[in-house]
Amino acid sequence: MAGAIYRNPLLFAIASAAVIFTGTVVTMLYPMLTPAMHPKLAALKPYTALQLAGKDIYQREGCNNCHTQTVRPLKTEVMRYGEYSKAGEFAYDRPFLWGSKRTGPDLARIGGKYPDAWHYRHFEDPRAFFAESNMPSYGWLKDRRLDPAEVEAHMKVNGFPFTPLEIASLGSKTELDALVAYMQAIGSAVERKGAPGGGAVTEERNPLTGDGEAVRNGRDLYSRNCAACHGEHGKGAIGPDLTDAVWLGSRGNISDGKLYSIIANGTQAGMPPFHATLDKGKIWSLVAYLRSIQGK
Repeated sequence: MAGAIYRNPLLFAIASAAVIFTGTVVTMLYPMLTPAMHPKLAALKPYTALQLAGKDIYQREGCNNCHTQTVRPLKTEVMRYGEYSKAGEFAYDRPFLWGSKRTGPDLARIGGKYPDAWHYRHFEDPRAFFAESNMPSYGWLKDRRLDPAEVEAHMKVNGFPFTPLEIASLGSKTELDALVAYMQAIGSAVERKGAPGGGAVTEERNPLTGDGEAVRNGRDLYSRNCAACHGEHGKGAIGPDLTDAVWLGSRGNISDGKLYSIIANGTQAGMPPFHATLDKGKIWSLVAYLRSIQGK
């Protein structure tokens, strides 16, 4: 029988095709139909109508051409961006917007990292936060109302069901509202881990206290890294006033060491850690400048 197959080219081709097809079904097609091949993280939630509208705007404006949304399981990437990406994060992404080029930073862990006000101001003026940014301004989106009918058409294509009330409510929102809502949803299903302990200090008093050069350096550092959120002279804006006696919701003075740790490790309220970008001397210079604007 085997010899007959080898001597008959047509029969051999049919038999080979049958074997290849069977192997393809068993190893590729059938597994794709099993639940294990379509994981969902326990905390993953479907996009709201507003978030999904924002995802469409993100894609329309080509944000995925400059920003990725996937953190590879490499130490350097995890240290910079946060927990590496999981397959179960993207169950509701149609299409996924992983991207392949990082002209700007990865956004896989941007959701919940900053308050809404930060995103609104950043979209309006990226250079207010990052002086060398080449990101275009998207402030004009706040003048464009969402079209519920258009949004609904996009949602139906992707099979996302929303109630008429949810669709109608979009009419009072702008495209910038939608884009900010989407930014806050990205990566929100993955638990945010605390900042690495690289910012821990033992000193309670700033070793640069009274150093005029340190104060001047701290002022420059503040202007580049902090003024966009805390105001030009620390009087508050998106972030709280740094010249009063209220720290992290509690009234009372704090030690230099505690202030150093806040700058280095960030806060749960949305302030990012700076210990990876500012060395110890620079953080102490920032502390010296903050003490100077407090009159201390």
